[in-house]
Amino acid sequence: MALDRWIGLVLLGVCLVYGYAAWFTMDDMLAPFMQRNPIWPSTFPKVLSILGIVASLVIVLGLEKGEPKIGDIDYRKLWEYNLGQALLLLALMVLYALLLRPAGFLLSTSGFLILGSVILGERRILLTVVIAAIATGVVWYLVQVVLGIFLRPLPLFMGG
Repeated sequence: MALDRWIGLVLLGVCLVYGYAAWFTMDDMLAPFMQRNPIWPSTFPKVLSILGIVASLVIVLGLEKGEPKIGDIDYRKLWEYNLGQALLLLALMVLYALLLRPAGFLLSTSGFLILGSVILGERRILLTVVIAAIATGVVWYLVQVVLGIFLRPLPLFMGG
């Protein structure tokens, strides 16, 4: 069986477990007034599990296969791709998640965007810093001010 079908099989298992939790365990502790609502807290997870199961079955059964195109990933040549960049980006994502609270949103997000673009090959560092700072500031403003969700902007030691 090809690599994509194995991944589809793993995703099918995850979606089945998620669907079981959504259909049979999430609604047990609902308050009586919520049990008469047409939309429950488990509605979106139920829909998501069904879509995941359908998409996984499409992959496992090979229904998405067509003619191989230029640019398709060949799992037999997996070591010829830039796995170093992918692994560094994954490590950077984990580091970002770990630093988000102690370092604050502005510093950790800007650092993630700058280092991520450098890992991907961007060499115009000044432009990258400016774009990362603007994007981080805009997202923080939208979340903090417009949506009203508290997002610690500064590191803990700076009173954030």
